[in-house]
Amino acid sequence: MLKKSLQYTIYLFSIFFLLMLLYVFFAFLLSRILVDEIKHENQSIECYIVTNGVHTDLVLPLENVIKNWNEVVSYQHTKSKSSNYKLVAFGWGDKGFYLNTPTWNDLTFKTAFSAGFGLSTTAIHTTFYNNLTPSENCVKIKLSPEQYKQLVHYIEQSFQLENNKAIIISTEANYNDNDVFYEALGTYHLFKTCNTWANNGLKAAQKKAALWTPFDSGIFYHYH
Repeated sequence: MLKKSLQYTIYLFSIFFLLMLLYVFFAFLLSRILVDEIKHENQSIECYIVTNGVHTDLVLPLENVIKNWNEVVSYQHTKSKSSNYKLVAFGWGDKGFYLNTPTWNDLTFKTAFSAGFGLSTTAIHTTFYNNLTPSENCVKIKLSPEQYKQLVHYIEQSFQLENNKAIIISTEANYNDNDVFYEALGTYHLFKTCNTWANNGLKAAQKKAALWTPFDSGIFYHYH
């Protein structure tokens, strides 16, 4: 009986390991397939793609003639409460992952399992910046007004709203003095991660993107 149980356990672990290998293989393969940019005239609106090594954010002007993000989110929700910010970054993902896993070293099995199989709720991580400098982890992109409108609409559809305002998540898990978490819509799982969401945002804006990627590296591969 013990021998059969051991064989069964080994069999299950083998299947799990094989599935994970297939996941990583297709994540690598599909992330290398480029969905090319659709060229637009008057690409004058500067935005950014940034990563902290785990999560990818899409960074937009805090306010312009097309969208005033102060109407949805607020710098007053940050610890700094500074009114000097010019940019706002958005990242969508599993709430437990965001609040409990600022780096890969903080990842636990419970958080990974809940996130991977859609057992948790989602959040939008919003970070305010005065400015950004392009680097290995920060890429500047330029959008036309039409592209920007499409990106704005994509991000707006990810928020839970109350009276047209984002719903703040009260937490001490903020990464810095300039960030805040809000309630989001949608379900996070192995095939729709924070990086998949950002990649789909680039597709919505008709910018370069991976065919599919669960990892930030799949996005930045096409911008370096």
